Amino acid sequence: MNMLKKIQHWGDHHHPKWLDYFRILLGLILIWKGIDFYINMQAFNHLMRGAFLGTAISISLLAHLIILMHIIGGMAIALGTYTRLFCLLNLPILIGAVFFINISGGIFKPYSEFWFSVSVLIGLVCFAIEGNGILSVDREKIYPKQAL
Repeated sequence: MNMLKKIQHWGDHHHPKWLDYFRILLGLILIWKGIDFYINMQAFNHLMRGAFLGTAISISLLAHLIILMHIIGGMAIALGTYTRLFCLLNLPILIGAVFFINISGGIFKPYSEFWFSVSVLIGLVCFAIEGNGILSVDREKIYPKQAL
């Protein structure tokens, strides 16, 4: 726990303002991917068609959890509230996307989403360490005397 507090303290006091724009962009990308995932639910419907009831329910719950985590987590990350928490909650989803979904699709194909998923994963790891920053809703808790 002591190491976690040290990482949090370092991230709170070594955060350049320009990095906040990348955090906002990361949040917007997560919202966009959550909406895109919702729009393209027919892939999960196809998976559930031949599955047993328990497997179909698990697939459905997983799909809805991914959508919820991306949209709510993306909003929280973009606004700068509970950034570390939502980055950590989205990490398993992105790890699964990178190592199980996108690698099997071929990483060197044109329009492959592998590199996009890797860059979002790196952004989540970065902001899980760095935290909110100056341009955030929680700014007053971390930076009480600094002005924008």
